[in-house]
Amino acid sequence: MTKVKPFTSKADIKAQASLWVSKIDRGLSNKDKLDFQLWVNQSDFHRKTLFSLAALWDDLSVLNELSALFTLEKPIQKKHNVIAKYSVAAGIAFILLFAGNFFVNITPFVNDNIEKRFVEVRTLQTEIGQQTRFSLSDGSRIKLNTNSLVEVSYSKNNRLLTLIKGEANFDVAKDKSRPFTVTVGEKSFTALGTIFNVKRKSNENMELVVTEGQVLMTKSNQPLNKIAKMLSTLPKEKLPGLLITSGEIATIENNIQTSNIKTSFEQIQRELAWQQGMLVFNGKPLDEALAEISRYTTTTFEIKDVELNNIKVAGYFKANDIDGLLKSLSSNFNIQFEKVNENSIHLSLNTTK
Repeated sequence: MTKVKPFTSKADIKAQASLWVSKIDRGLSNKDKLDFQLWVNQSDFHRKTLFSLAALWDDLSVLNELSALFTLEKPIQKKHNVIAKYSVAAGIAFILLFAGNFFVNITPFVNDNIEKRFVEVRTLQTEIGQQTRFSLSDGSRIKLNTNSLVEVSYSKNNRLLTLIKGEANFDVAKDKSRPFTVTVGEKSFTALGTIFNVKRKSNENMELVVTEGQVLMTKSNQPLNKIAKMLSTLPKEKLPGLLITSGEIATIENNIQTSNIKTSFEQIQRELAWQQGMLVFNGKPLDEALAEISRYTTTTFEIKDVELNNIKVAGYFKANDIDGLLKSLSSNFNIQFEKVNENSIHLSLNTTK
């Protein structure tokens, strides 16, 4: 998980505090503890809000954990009455509903141990040429590439997302009790806490890049709860699918996995260069390179001379810099272009040189 950004309003700070209390109850990783320290040290209000919510949380382990993290903090009296237990749930519900864009469409479960988990149903979308980051209620983060659409459906037992189109990078908050599953057509990619990238080229063709942890690739009709249990208990060879680990790229064509390779750091960086607004080609045929570039703009390209398809493109390109691309094609490959209209460009060999 990346560093928590500071919030300016009290409502935002209270919303973030309630999320930290829930995370502490589940258990913090070493990285979470560092992020937590950065957050809580931003102001006295951050600190006081956190301890106020923790005092009402119906689990002594949260206060014990806070006591270990802040040895100088004065002990807080635990409230045991039923009203206190349900008032914190109601308070958190109010905070979450009015905390601005940080939480969207979140409803708390007010029940034994369920008040700490939230249902979240929302649609995340980017337009052509747009790339946007989103934060989810469990602390997970998503970055959507151009012209992408993801549907989020969290329940008390599962974290289910559907990549309808495009490409997304998922930075998954650890939660062993709720698997994080991304479905793409007939395939599902499940993790408990990791970072991975999924690119949907079509209903049957896709690519998975795992940069941290492990992702289990299965058919989308597999029961999610069983998958989560299997991930935690079974050895790799007994899992009901293929386990893709950090540094591996899996390619699926016609819903069949065609390759699963351990690749270099440089290749991973090329695959994920879109996150920095760049495209990197390493000997890709011109027509394929142009198809990739077209994802980031409303401009379409038409190759008029078939021999141009034999050209291999290599280099770094800014995702939406059409003029820079045309200049490069002209100087490096003797290709001339004709702008037919605002959204269409014809490419052909320059026979005048």
